[in-house]
Amino acid sequence: MLDIAGNRAPERMDAGPVAHVTAKPIRLILVDDDVDFRDAASAELEDLGFAVTSFADGWRLLSEIANGIAGDVIVLDWMMPAMPGLDLLKRLRDAGVGLPVVFLTGRSTPSLEGEALDHGALDFVDKTRGLPILARRVRKILDAAQKPVAETEEIQQRGPLLLNGGTSRAFWNGAELDLTLMEFRVVRLLATSAGDFVSYRAVYDVVHHTGFVAGNGENGYRSNVRSIIKRIRAKIRAVDPTFDRIENYPSFGYRWEEDRPQEAPGAVAAAHAR
Repeated sequence: MLDIAGNRAPERMDAGPVAHVTAKPIRLILVDDDVDFRDAASAELEDLGFAVTSFADGWRLLSEIANGIAGDVIVLDWMMPAMPGLDLLKRLRDAGVGLPVVFLTGRSTPSLEGEALDHGALDFVDKTRGLPILARRVRKILDAAQKPVAETEEIQQRGPLLLNGGTSRAFWNGAELDLTLMEFRVVRLLATSAGDFVSYRAVYDVVHHTGFVAGNGENGYRSNVRSIIKRIRAKIRAVDPTFDRIENYPSFGYRWEEDRPQEAPGAVAAAHAR
């Protein structure tokens, strides 16, 4: 199992609904300032097979880290008066805590979700969706974290782009790109599908998981995908201002152009405008 610094992988857990509680439940650290919600959530998550340690605010969690508390995943409330969840995530990373972090919120918007993911959170769950949904997503995260990377996928070269799947690091013309894990997954998806358009839905599925619902309306996740692509372009252009390999197909998705077909300059410019 993982320790508080995230040094070892958790034991495999079924990603579906809980049928039997295992002998070694997932150790979940919950931080939420609402005492009623915290107590109710802790009780329900324990019924769902988790071992829950809860804290009223981030300062109390940080003070316990030095004492060596154990956990497999951290669930943070987004809005906390003593220390907002995003600030707590930054302090946890500064303290060397590498556990996966999931945010809980009563204010689920694409912009907030994008901010959370951009700072390294692995999921962003609306409280109104219920604790069973949170439980399933936590299991999916931990299950995915321990799946071995095939040797053929560890190092991949796509023109100037080099992807190291074993370390989730990307390089452009030899310069390392400052990509988050989520952004690395998106780049890998696009680059390994070079020449083919990848739908908004497919891009978002690698950020969360298949069928994840977010944003307003049936296709609300598209604004998040556009924000992700915008950040990826900016990070690659930080090392190569001429980068223009990611093409948009309006209302469908994106394509990584490895061998770009001959197109009129106006069409290419319009494709990269979004």
